[in-house]
Amino acid sequence: MNTPRVFIAATRQNDGKTTASLGLIAALQKHFPRVGYIKPVGQRFVQIEEQMIDEDSVLMDSVYQLHCPLVDMSPIAVEPAFTREYLQSANNEALVRKIRDSFARVASNKDFVLCEGSGHAGVGSVFDLSNAQVARILGCKVIIVSQGGIGKPIDEVCLNQALFEKEGVEIIGVIINQVREEKIPEIARFVRSGLRRKGLELLGVLPHEPLLGHPTLDLIRDELNAEVLNRPPTLDVLVEDVVVGAMGVHNAMRFFKRGVLLITPGDREDILLAVGATTAPNSEDKLAGIVLTGGLRPTPNVLKALQTLPVPVLLAQADSYRVASRVHNLTVKTRPGDAKKIALIRDLVARHVNVKKIIESL
Repeated sequence: MNTPRVFIAATRQNDGKTTASLGLIAALQKHFPRVGYIKPVGQRFVQIEEQMIDEDSVLMDSVYQLHCPLVDMSPIAVEPAFTREYLQSANNEALVRKIRDSFARVASNKDFVLCEGSGHAGVGSVFDLSNAQVARILGCKVIIVSQGGIGKPIDEVCLNQALFEKEGVEIIGVIINQVREEKIPEIARFVRSGLRRKGLELLGVLPHEPLLGHPTLDLIRDELNAEVLNRPPTLDVLVEDVVVGAMGVHNAMRFFKRGVLLITPGDREDILLAVGATTAPNSEDKLAGIVLTGGLRPTPNVLKALQTLPVPVLLAQADSYRVASRVHNLTVKTRPGDAKKIALIRDLVARHVNVKKIIESL
């Protein structure tokens, strides 16, 4: 008997595939005690025991302890030279065999397998492993995730639908992500009607949750390759707002609030001393953290004061403008330590996605 399986695709990158997958595994576990996960073709990796493992596979294994070998949950690593090497000497049969063998091991003794794609239906076409082709190879039906709206998501879903249908892959339905709570009834009504005209079902509409878009200090540290100058209780602090400390100290103090990341040159000692003087160790209304810029390390006396702060203090080499730009443009991905986000995602999918319809369609 074939293990039931579903493939999660999206209309574009960062539309919410991982969010949907994370929540669906928890929902599916209520019906299938042993759920497996695989991301056949991955593009963002961490190195584990000399193996390049897709970060989403690491996330799922960390959260759910799926008891699948990580190398099988992430069989194909699209590293920088991968595409060039493939175009020079195509080895599609070997890649397909690797995906199938890895899936077979993941599915062994499992009641259900969730497969996560990478981007829209055509991603991977350059090396003959588009999401549509991989879904066909693994015999999966597909769920497409798209961003909120009415016309735009339907247009983009139809574009993806054409490629899946070309490969003979059936689409179970669509999940619309990041819709303002008050607009959900209206969006759901119109999108459901529009999708049905295309022969597709609306499986759910997930509300926009600002929390899911807030990066942690740990993610920002990684992005900036920054040095941690003190020993804060944790780096898993959510950043809700960003302020560049380029004003006078009295004006800067207005922004010393909960959830704020203060970005300021490392030689603005007036601002740094003001932070030290106004930050109580156990206060709930303290900054999320500080990033010192320009590679400017404070003088010993100021550094000593900063090292006693209960908030993370990072030192980045880039100037304030570049640091602020990188933080602003940061792609926020859920990480294994993001307990609040993971709990929220589980709840959102359980409340807003018709899991019963997904199961029935298989």
